[in-house]
Amino acid sequence: MFKKYAVLFDMDGVLVDSEPVIAAAAILGLKEYGVTADSEDFIPFVGMGEDRYIGGVAEKYGVKYELIMKKRVYEIYQEIVDQNLKVYDGTLDLLKKLSAGSWQFALASSADRIKVDANLRVAGIDPLCFMVITSGEDVLNKKPSPDIYLKTAQRVQYNPSDCIVIEDAISGVKAAKTAGMKCIAVTTSFDATKLVEAGADYVCDDISEVFECIKAID
Repeated sequence: MFKKYAVLFDMDGVLVDSEPVIAAAAILGLKEYGVTADSEDFIPFVGMGEDRYIGGVAEKYGVKYELIMKKRVYEIYQEIVDQNLKVYDGTLDLLKKLSAGSWQFALASSADRIKVDANLRVAGIDPLCFMVITSGEDVLNKKPSPDIYLKTAQRVQYNPSDCIVIEDAISGVKAAKTAGMKCIAVTTSFDATKLVEAGADYVCDDISEVFECIKAID
């Protein structure tokens, strides 16, 4: 018998430590288009999908964003992800616990599917362990719009009020709460104060704490 709640995971900054990798790829990619950026420039756009992540920084430096920029950044990402992506301690254990306990869980990432698949491959996570995988290409409006979480809830056939979102970004927390869902945030990208201000119901310092938070929600 399945649990009441479906668990909807963001990926970057939640299951894997990919933010330094995509920042490095974006810095190298944007440099080819005349933008000299640093990692701090990308922080306001974390969790919003690569169009905004790359485009926001390009526009900050007065360069018009074009889709070819994202294509180039993803090419670089593919070249460096195997050596640089880290899986958070506790990620694989959490997925195993949810599976063993017959919890329903899905993946909802603002990134394009090419990046999602690369991360899952390097992390050793079987895509089939998720009920569904929703990527940024599946929705028009990215986080903080609630679209990706509402679409994922629809696909797993759960009411939004019966979904728990696991997030790390301010934009993602806002998306989850606007969707009418519970939200557990981990402090991998932003501090607890900012996540609570965004609306997180629970805040964990580490993904290894998430399972106990999930069980505590009634």
